[in-house]
This record gives sequence, C-alpha cells and structure tokens, in this order.
Amino acid sequence: MNSLVALDTTIRSRTVFISDVHLGFPGCSAEFLCDFLDRVECETLYLVGDIFDFWYMKRRRYWPKAHGEVVHKLMKKARHGTRVIFVPGNHDEVVRAYDGMDMGCIEIHDRIIHETADGRRMLVLHGDQFDSVVRCSPWLAKIGCVAYGALLQLNIFLNGFRRVFGLGYWSLAAFLKNKVKNAVKYISSFEDAVVRAAAEDGVDGVVCGHIHRAEISQVNDILYMNCGDWVESCTALIEKQDGSIELLQWRDRAERLKVHAAKPRKATGGLVGDLAA
Repeated sequence: MNSLVALDTTIRSRTVFISDVHLGFPGCSAEFLCDFLDRVECETLYLVGDIFDFWYMKRRRYWPKAHGEVVHKLMKKARHGTRVIFVPGNHDEVVRAYDGMDMGCIEIHDRIIHETADGRRMLVLHGDQFDSVVRCSPWLAKIGCVAYGALLQLNIFLNGFRRVFGLGYWSLAAFLKNKVKNAVKYISSFEDAVVRAAAEDGVDGVVCGHIHRAEISQVNDILYMNCGDWVESCTALIEKQDGSIELLQWRDRAERLKVHAAKPRKATGGLVGDLAA
C-alpha cells in the first residue's frame, strides 16, 4: 500500500507526520529536512518522537547550523498558523514531563488522536512504549544506539565510494535490518504490539515511528502507518485534503533537485516538467 507523492515544487496537504529526525546526532539528514519544510504547506504538522537525540548529546556536543535551521523552520511554521504537535519519543523523553502544555506555540502530547478529513480516528504516538528492549533493558538500547551510529559512519564511506561510480544511495543499515532474522522478528513484534494497542483504543489506525521503517499497511481492521526517519530514508506521511494518506520519500527527490539546480536552465519547461522527465 506504500505510495510516493508526485514530484511538485510545493506540497500542499492537510496534515504531515514526521518522526525520528535525531537533531544533535551526526547521522541526521537535516539539510534534506530543511528542504522538505521549505516546500511543504500543511494545516497540522505532527512531530512523532525522537526529533532531538538527547541520548547522543549527553555524550558529545554536536549541533551544526542545519540542525538549528530545522528548529527555526518548525517554530516559524508554528508562528504562522500551522498547528505543530510534538509527541516525544525515547530519545527526547524528557519532554514528556510537559505533556498537555504549549511550549513556544508547539503543543506537547505523549499520545493524541488525530481525525482525518474523511472521519477516521488515528492514534498518534512514538511507539517506544511497545519496544521490549527500551522498556526492559534501556542500557542495551543505548548500546544499540552507539552501534547504529558506527554503522551509519560506515554507510557514509560506502555511499561515497558508490557516488564515484555514479550509483545512487544505498542503506547498509536497512539492508541488514531486512536480512537479519532477529531484526525482522523484532520489527514484526513491534508492529503487532502497536496494532493491538490501537485496536484496544477503538481507533481506525495508528501513526508511529521509532523503528526507522516507513510503512503503510492494513492489519485486520487497523491501518498501521510508520513515518520512517530523517536519518537515512527521509520519509514523511502526508494526509491530503480528502483524508487519504500517502508515504513520501524525500531523499531521492532532494538529490534530484540538487542535480537539477546544478544544470543550466532550459529555455522552456519548468521544474516539475524537468524532474518528471
């Protein structure tokens, strides 16, 4: 059921959901997110957890300019009429202490029900509540976070090598996640737990993040939707004005926009036509 939103210069939507940005972590694709925020217009923007990576920032100070620009763009949207709702995750769990409050025009909710334009009720939460490793062995989860960071550094090297030969982006982390039996089992167990919680709440669907795996799938009577992440996949869920929700992958689009910007402008045709070619 996953689909890609058509390429366009501006994306106008009713609602946008993003998660797992990990600002303050070297693997964050903040430049791509800045590009996305510049090009998207919405009535409501959900930040579905792990927007900040306080786990990493406790160990090492890392805050480049692009990370600050993301915060600036989010605040600007909140000040100019977009309803911005922050649903904290485990990496920014300190914000959960402010559940129900407004902070600088941004609402804080540990979990919230979103109603789509066609009347469906969606439970929105980060999802770490259903991760047995995070709940039962937080120290093991933090070790895993360090290992993931090392894997991303290796990924940067591999993709630099691929670019030399004109090859596109490839995620080593995603490849291993899909191939390793225990990782596949973990993802399946997580999804089952989230869907069960949504069914118990009597909603039509659930929007979450946490596992860095973007997906839209129907599980029995529950629509399961995962925002993905802005570390590698750079994905978002987009609700259109009719209430339908689609998955958008921004990394490929942003890279194509960069290529387009580097080329001389044509005498005829616009950005949309050039990108569609």
